[in-house]
Amino acid sequence: MESLTSAGSAPAQSMVRPHVVLLASPDAGHLIPLCELARRLVEHHGFAATIVTFHSLSERQTLPNSLPASVTIAALPAVKIDDLPADALRPVVLVEIIHRSLPSLRTLLRSISSGSTTSRLAALVPDFLCFPALPLAAELGVPAYIFFASNVTLLYLMHGLVELHDGALPGEYRDLPEPFEIPGGLSLPRADLPDGYRSSKDPVYAGVVEACRQYLLADGFLANTFDEMEPATVEAFKQVADRGAFPPVFPVGPLVRSNSDEEAAGGASPLLEWLDRQPARSVVYVSFGSGGALSVEQTTELAAGLEASGHRFLWVVRMPSLDGRAQAFGAGGDDDDPLAWLPEGFQQRVEGRGLAVAGWAPQVRVLSHPATAAFVTHCGWNSTLEDAVAGVPMVAWPLHTEQRMNALLLEESLGVALRPRAREDGGVVAREEVAAAVKELMEGEKGRAVRRRAEELQQAAARAVSPEGSSRRALEDVAAKWKAALRGYM
Repeated sequence: MESLTSAGSAPAQSMVRPHVVLLASPDAGHLIPLCELARRLVEHHGFAATIVTFHSLSERQTLPNSLPASVTIAALPAVKIDDLPADALRPVVLVEIIHRSLPSLRTLLRSISSGSTTSRLAALVPDFLCFPALPLAAELGVPAYIFFASNVTLLYLMHGLVELHDGALPGEYRDLPEPFEIPGGLSLPRADLPDGYRSSKDPVYAGVVEACRQYLLADGFLANTFDEMEPATVEAFKQVADRGAFPPVFPVGPLVRSNSDEEAAGGASPLLEWLDRQPARSVVYVSFGSGGALSVEQTTELAAGLEASGHRFLWVVRMPSLDGRAQAFGAGGDDDDPLAWLPEGFQQRVEGRGLAVAGWAPQVRVLSHPATAAFVTHCGWNSTLEDAVAGVPMVAWPLHTEQRMNALLLEESLGVALRPRAREDGGVVAREEVAAAVKELMEGEKGRAVRRRAEELQQAAARAVSPEGSSRRALEDVAAKWKAALRGYM
């Protein structure tokens, strides 16, 4: 077993310390909150923790620098994947890697379970894309709780898929009803369902259904959300779990990277120095996540809209998509310059009030900066929670996966976002719509209401993780179950 890094080992203790193994998928939006979950289990609940990554898809640079001493990072040995199709989707590749890594994972879990006199394996926590590992927990006699990096709304949709296919014949797949009703009055039209959920004829649909069925093997879910973000859905899930229709859900978020951790990783930067020179609550921050991509045409329209809005902005520009796809993990080479795709003369015209930067920004620090007033976002759940913690109102601009559903939740249920409308002739958001959305959020009556709701959500997020908060109590309940089961085993 190869160890990527180790933050240290647990101190010798007279009592056996419970040890939790967390199995990570490599995307930053999953790995970072999983690390924060490990931190809380160690610092608040007395666990030792091992975060397991996959050498075949390692993204070491996304790991926080300041994990506690009782958190160890271990990478499973690389497995052969060159027989997979070149165009295989990233989640498909990951699931296959997990299947092929199960023997190594079994060896690691057994070594933790029986190889130490100071700690004993108490639970396995796989990321929700790592569901093939669930049977190993049963094999070793420990509870398995899935870490769910998204929201309870998506989990409710997954439960709906399982319920819809109860009694279905092998190979029979049924379409979800339209609209799909979420507790609390949120109606999801087919167009706003996540990728892979819209049609039973989609080749991905069967895999989604089967994955959701595998979730029934789990003892519960640790969801990166909090009660006040999705109150009706959280309450509905309690009833679902009470009747045994799906494992119980424990909202334990928001699990986001801390400002101090990001500061330690990044230090000072010209971007932050530029923000320091801007007036309070004056800058619109624009970013579409590490895996989002705009078309060349949409990049041009966004630039023109920001310019026409008249407001200050900070735009994280990534390489545009040349094939029409909104997902572009790893797009562009080291020598590619996304700023070269901006309209001619754009940067000169906006100099002083607008800053375009290539590729990356320390998002937690940007969102919490006093100059930041609004966030134009793809509505990835990690970014959404970082925003909720900072209390910044949003322009919701979803691109792929479950982001359209998230945008609907943010706009209609929570009231913390405005959503610009795309043209019907190809999905492009016109420059006029961009400018109007920015102006309304910064100046208008609707914008004032959205800003107020964002501040209220920020307060709710802080309450959730306080010592007596709902998320802190939920994780304490789960930790107590694991410790009790471990005592019974010993």
